[in-house]
Amino acid sequence: MPASPRTARAINDRLALRLLQSEGPLTAGQLKELTGLSRPTVADLVDRLTAQGLIEVVGEAGSRRRGPNAKLHGIVTGLAHLAALDVRTEGVTLAVADLVGTVLAEASVPVDAEDGTGAAVERAVALVERTAEEAGAAPLHTVGIGAPGLIDPVTGELRDSSGLPEWHRRLVAALHERLPARVLVENETNLAALAEQRDGAARDRDTFALLWLGHGIGAAVVLDGVLRRGASGGTGEIGFLPVPGTAGLPSATGCDGGFHSLAGSAAVTELARAHGLVAPPAVPGEPAAATLVRDAVTADPGTPAARFLDALGGRLVLGAASVVAVLDPGCLVLAGEVGRAGGDRLAGLVAARLSAMSPLPTEVRPTSLGGGAVLRGALLMARDGAQEDLFAPTDTP
Repeated sequence: MPASPRTARAINDRLALRLLQSEGPLTAGQLKELTGLSRPTVADLVDRLTAQGLIEVVGEAGSRRRGPNAKLHGIVTGLAHLAALDVRTEGVTLAVADLVGTVLAEASVPVDAEDGTGAAVERAVALVERTAEEAGAAPLHTVGIGAPGLIDPVTGELRDSSGLPEWHRRLVAALHERLPARVLVENETNLAALAEQRDGAARDRDTFALLWLGHGIGAAVVLDGVLRRGASGGTGEIGFLPVPGTAGLPSATGCDGGFHSLAGSAAVTELARAHGLVAPPAVPGEPAAATLVRDAVTADPGTPAARFLDALGGRLVLGAASVVAVLDPGCLVLAGEVGRAGGDRLAGLVAARLSAMSPLPTEVRPTSLGGGAVLRGALLMARDGAQEDLFAPTDTP
């Protein structure tokens, strides 16, 4: 059945708003060309969205023809403000942005393990409140949080995970209580995949897997353009993956003996030590393993550093091959601090071994977003959530 006039208007409005988000300010003529709608229909939707306070004239488009320049229409960026948090064991990084995701302010605060739960939570919440206020972005509409651990797929809450500090879970509850904002939480690896899909190494892929190589090990899975979380939110917990080369097997309460024991930062550092390498002073905010890998990337063939990197590629392919055998993603993105440090060279080592182990063609790419992938993903999540709320169809007949 054909859509009713109201439904058709809602569909057209959402299409125009998505284009204005992805393409930036557009003229009515450009909207007509991109949507395929008639000129009167585009004029009506521009008037309607303007009257609703969702779009506004933000400038003019130059033209070589005679007559007035065409007006450029854009989303009202100040209609709502957003915050994104990357929550790590050692602290919090924050970005405050407008409705289209333009960053207005950034800040961070360290959290010492001995601070205590209450002090850690208060420090992080105060950072959000202060930064939003100073940026002229208070009150916040939506807050997106990226954190390690499992997210309950039913409640959307961070589950109690062994090995993670209590203040992580308390922070989410405190933000709910203190801010008049919608608070969204997602696993950090999933958010890194979202950012790579939208703005990074997987922009041309609807299906791919991301391997997070940092202090811990994780994976994210995107199939047919959709992030897959699993029945309990645990898709990608490959630190628990049983692999050859470990001293035992993982358990339900710990990933020692699993892939984590081969590819976690402590294991990578130990592997480097076995090749005669000594970790230089670590870069603040990243594991020593990342510094070792970064130095090894430029090493000459045959040197201890080059042999270390080659051995690391042999370890990483064990987890990568398992992911490929089950999912056939066609593309793997190596992210996290170690994946970023390894760059094209480490990705090439993994790809070469993978092609020898698996009949399934798989491209291996390094992250292209650097250390900001989780924060970028949290901001994209907050932006999507806010726009979904604000751009919902009205009841106007």
